[in-house]
Amino acid sequence: MSLVLGGIADDFTGATDLANNLVRGGMRTVQVIGVPEDDQVLEDADAVIIALKSRSTPVEEAVRDSLAALAWLQARGARQIFFKYCSTFDSTPRGNIGPVAEALMAALDTPQTVMVPAFPVNGRSVYQGHLFVGDRLLNDSGMEQHPLTPMTDADLVRVLGAQTDRPVGLLAHATLAGGADRAIERLASLREAGTAHVICDSVDEQDLAVLAEVTADLPLVTGGSGLAQALPEAYRARGWLAPHGDAAALAPSSGGCAVLSGSCSRMTLAQIEAFKARHPGLALDPLRLSEGDAHRDEALQFARQCMARDPQAPFLIHASADSEAVRAVQDRLGTERAGALVEETLAWLARTLVDEGIGRLIVAGGETSGAVVSALSITTLRIGPQIDPGVPWTQASLPGRETVLSLALKSGNFGGTDFLTRAFEVLP
Repeated sequence: MSLVLGGIADDFTGATDLANNLVRGGMRTVQVIGVPEDDQVLEDADAVIIALKSRSTPVEEAVRDSLAALAWLQARGARQIFFKYCSTFDSTPRGNIGPVAEALMAALDTPQTVMVPAFPVNGRSVYQGHLFVGDRLLNDSGMEQHPLTPMTDADLVRVLGAQTDRPVGLLAHATLAGGADRAIERLASLREAGTAHVICDSVDEQDLAVLAEVTADLPLVTGGSGLAQALPEAYRARGWLAPHGDAAALAPSSGGCAVLSGSCSRMTLAQIEAFKARHPGLALDPLRLSEGDAHRDEALQFARQCMARDPQAPFLIHASADSEAVRAVQDRLGTERAGALVEETLAWLARTLVDEGIGRLIVAGGETSGAVVSALSITTLRIGPQIDPGVPWTQASLPGRETVLSLALKSGNFGGTDFLTRAFEVLP
């Protein structure tokens, strides 16, 4: 069997989210950090997901990196390309979702693609082109206060229309309810009218199943990871996916347990409070970090004390704070410097703590996850069992280490309130 799916994800947690749902559908999946330098990752893989850091980079850089990833996947025979972005569709006013999608379409010489951000099991649904988070419109869900990519409009046709030069249309829920044939007819009608980008309603798993059947033959699909949970069955129906053993099998885990969080989402803040009710935690102060290394060293000393007291008990270090506190820091330091200080500190802590015996690590936040993965020189992640929808355990081999590192990269809004404690309990 050749490579069935090639994924291009615009951040690290998004790549893991996509890979998680493919694995749950029975696809052996590998996540790589950036474009690989060789073909070793293809061994026993049905899907390869290339994680980029292109969600909030300049448009030109995001397009360049995405096209490089596409070229690598095309050269390895991927049957379908999946451009993965967040289920909250968050991006800058110029993109990068629209410009990257158009560049991929041009390279693949395809006149149309679908946009399927919905992930109903995680509370992300699209109805009449409007994105909901739970029972709230996107612009009233907390995402309107995101420090990097605030989303103030739930109308995805309008949001995407501002990012693209080509027409945007809608595949509505009423059409999907009529089954695959009606959906195929609607896509064909939109294509004949010159509509290049089609926002797809999705309110439940049945909608995703119909969309998977309708879109499995397209050269390019785009969206959140919800669609990925339905695609493997469509691939099997086409004879592309061979049966095999447990796609989520990982090696036994070992080493100390730690949580590092840079996410400021509402859910992560709730998860931190729940964790600190049971385990030790330390909050980082970006203003103190800006004054020198003393605060960073205090955090390391805190971690060492936790490890000495109980080598197997988890502890937490976080820079997560509510939106008002984040704005106050950004006003003092500037948005870019404040973010960089947090990322650099958490990445340094991750590298140091892994060197000192941490073998099981949770990282919360897309930007933080990217910084930690880079600091640890991780190039490949094997995807394991799901902790919560969209978040699996993964494992990576590190230079100079005989044992693997077990790593969970959590998107800020994902997971239940008890995620940070329960995750260690479900790790093999």
